[in-house]
Amino acid sequence: MSLMQASMADFSLERAVSAVEKVRERLLRSTIALHAAGIPYAVVGGNAVAAWVSEVDESAVRNTQDVDILLRREDLEKASEALAAVGFIRKVGAGITMFLDGPDAKERDAVHIIFANEKVRPDYEFPAPDVEGAVIKSGRFRVLPLQDLVRMKLTSNRLKDRVHIQDLIFVELVNFKWPGIMSGGLADRLRHILENPDG
Repeated sequence: MSLMQASMADFSLERAVSAVEKVRERLLRSTIALHAAGIPYAVVGGNAVAAWVSEVDESAVRNTQDVDILLRREDLEKASEALAAVGFIRKVGAGITMFLDGPDAKERDAVHIIFANEKVRPDYEFPAPDVEGAVIKSGRFRVLPLQDLVRMKLTSNRLKDRVHIQDLIFVELVNFKWPGIMSGGLADRLRHILENPDG
């Protein structure tokens, strides 16, 4: 490898590390602000999966660009004030409430809000869970209990949701006993993932 190729490789690695750190910083800044304001919340999505997986095997953690937070709708205004105080800008687009990380931020550079006890999409079988019962993980922020998180992932059932379920199966946090505690079609979805670990 030439010196120039090595330099470019280092630069690419630095950018990748920087991207991960920006997501982590955004996650911590937003959750610290919500906690300080006394607002019930729970981290969901890929960061919540990573928090659970990291307790078993740090090397199995998958990075994510998304910061998804579950809030009760009645707390949105108070949350907006708390997040604005640490640099986030509220935006609503295509029915999605988010908080951009500064005036020049893209929608990827945002905290995305999911409302507790409401369906994320009208066609979903179940609503999102409540924030009650959220537990502190990684010593920093509150995440959904594992069963609630798995139900959310199975309800959404996108490719990345199924991959997150595979991550939980890989570290043995989810196993063949779990379909028995899932409702409706979620049990079948989970059973299919368990029976087809490679997709």
